[in-house]
Amino acid sequence: MDALGRYILSKRIIYYLLGLLETLLLFRFLFKLLGANPQSGFVAGIYAVTGGFLAPFTGIFRPFVTRGAETQSVFEPATLIGMLVYALLAWGLVRLLELYLTRA
Repeated sequence: MDALGRYILSKRIIYYLLGLLETLLLFRFLFKLLGANPQSGFVAGIYAVTGGFLAPFTGIFRPFVTRGAETQSVFEPATLIGMLVYALLAWGLVRLLELYLTRA
């Protein structure tokens, strides 16, 4: 496989993994915002998988909590910051690979 082929394959893999992570983080953000039941297996699984990815961003801003009659809605800025940072890291990694693998 030539350098261009390696670059294209690497780029696709990085963006696929980014898309997967961003989707999981989006689910987490929406579940928290809409007050999903954290005892639900699916919701608990999403929280468990994404918790480690958000650890570096937790505490930058406090989450905003509103309590309703039956649910508790949480606006979690750490999730949005994490989504932005991981997207920028993926973009930077792809650019770095482009410079390294397609150099003449």
